[in-house]
Amino acid sequence: MSRAETGTGTEALSGADILVKSLVDHDVEVIFAYPGGASMPLHQALTRYSDKLRTILPRHEQGGAFAAQGYSRSTGKPGVVMATSGPGATNLVTAIADAKLDSVPMIVITGQVPTAVIGSDAFQETPIVEVCRGITKHHYLVTDVTDLPRVMKEAFHIATTGRPGPVLVDMPKDIQLSNLTIDWDPEMDLPGYHVETRFARPEQIKQVAAAIRLAKRPVIYAGGGIIASEASDALRTLVKKTGIPVTMTVMGLGTYPGDDALSLDMLGMHGSVYANYAVRDCDLLIALGVRFDDRVTGKVEAFAKNAKIVHIDIDPSELNKNKEAHIPVVSDVKFALDELNKIVEPPEDFEPWLQQVSTWKTDFPYRYDVGYDGILQQHAIQELSRLTQDRETYVSVGVGQHQMWAAQFFKFNRPRTWLSSSGLGTMGFGLPAAMGVQAAHPDALVIDIDGDGSFQMNVQELATCFCEKLPVKVLLLNNQHLGMVVQWEDRFMGSNRAHTYLGPIEHEEASGIGDRSPHAFVNERYPDFVAIAKGYGCGAATIAKKGDLEGALLEMIQHDGPYVLDVQVPYQEHVLPMIPTGMTADDMILE
Repeated sequence: MSRAETGTGTEALSGADILVKSLVDHDVEVIFAYPGGASMPLHQALTRYSDKLRTILPRHEQGGAFAAQGYSRSTGKPGVVMATSGPGATNLVTAIADAKLDSVPMIVITGQVPTAVIGSDAFQETPIVEVCRGITKHHYLVTDVTDLPRVMKEAFHIATTGRPGPVLVDMPKDIQLSNLTIDWDPEMDLPGYHVETRFARPEQIKQVAAAIRLAKRPVIYAGGGIIASEASDALRTLVKKTGIPVTMTVMGLGTYPGDDALSLDMLGMHGSVYANYAVRDCDLLIALGVRFDDRVTGKVEAFAKNAKIVHIDIDPSELNKNKEAHIPVVSDVKFALDELNKIVEPPEDFEPWLQQVSTWKTDFPYRYDVGYDGILQQHAIQELSRLTQDRETYVSVGVGQHQMWAAQFFKFNRPRTWLSSSGLGTMGFGLPAAMGVQAAHPDALVIDIDGDGSFQMNVQELATCFCEKLPVKVLLLNNQHLGMVVQWEDRFMGSNRAHTYLGPIEHEEASGIGDRSPHAFVNERYPDFVAIAKGYGCGAATIAKKGDLEGALLEMIQHDGPYVLDVQVPYQEHVLPMIPTGMTADDMILE
């Protein structure tokens, strides 16, 4: 073991080697990296550490960044992505913003033009630190190679502690080429960053326990913070001790078993009727690792308006930001739940409430037209869920109707098995995220449930899946439309189609309301996704008949490489329930 590996002494290396070795020393196993002129020294260094660090070449920088997110979201470890300067760096911006909103730990490394020409509009120069200032948790422009070990140490610390998030490290080319003797174990210099102080106080835990004991109609509202703090087991213990029903945000799915009797599934705009009614009528709302975003609350002043609100979150800026809490607690959620579980007792008398919740679940289940003679999106997802429940399965999604149907009809029983761009709602997320998951879990079944609009935004990553031997499966729900926008057109714009049809322009007039047959408005589907997938070396098939669904899903699952199953579905189907923007549970659209 070298002196660098032991953290003692010094060792002479180039800046590029220092950075790459720091990744290895921080236990990074996979990096998604696309080379360019300003990052070539970094890629040369990556080849020198190939026995310890796998480099996966995406086909677009955004694909690499979403793959790094998939790796991170499914493991809890920071994902790492690298790109060159200028357009390479700016192609990462959307994924960085996505990671920031969903609190995903990520290390983003960009090449930069040499320090001597920074600010001169040099070839492929962009001030990426300035571009990303508002969408990173922290950021560095390294101008002195002696700072690099400290910068990398701080970057991993910041990305993974407190409320996780993306950290950007911008590396000028001359810094990469510098060759100096470096101190490998520098002190961090982070004044004001004191994550160790953010733990619930004993009196706060007692207040929460007392509120639970006195409640008649309690509900737990669990979000992505449960997953980030590895608190799913603690949440399940709390439910076992108290019997309180649980609803989850789209980020929180899997924190509590979706098939459990006390699960209320997802709440919010496209959440279950029973979850939204329970929150509407509860007298105690225990909000854990959530941010009361508008897609959950609707009309915020009417959200849980008769409830005492407990809000526990690691980020103090979230407390009282959107909804005032009666008991606000700044704390790591796992710590708070572990402490609460030591003293909590179930509510004294809330059997009538549990009966009411059970009645709502019976009366208002998620439903779809089981008599439809083609394949509905909900049915395809429900069948996939049924066929994969007994194996290690991870599901990523794009953004749109298919995303919400996957949240509704796929049963997630473990954390980190559901990957969704939730805060930013980024189309094109699904396939590259699945790619990152597959790299992290090579023996697992990884499925991207996608829509044809989202899928085409990063379809090039099929090449990465094939070349890197990442056997990602794509369940493509193909309705030839931007389905969620179409739904809003139907509900609020008189069904006027405003550039939401993805097929040939000569068929656009036929894409209005009408026959739900998969071939109602075109004679041939466009594009030919089977030909595209096979052109990338992947397996593929297309189906439109209900009777073919199970066999086609099994063929997809059992295929030994990447596979695209193009399922032809109607575009007139709507995601229900639906609470219109700014409205309340009482305004919920059910049919």
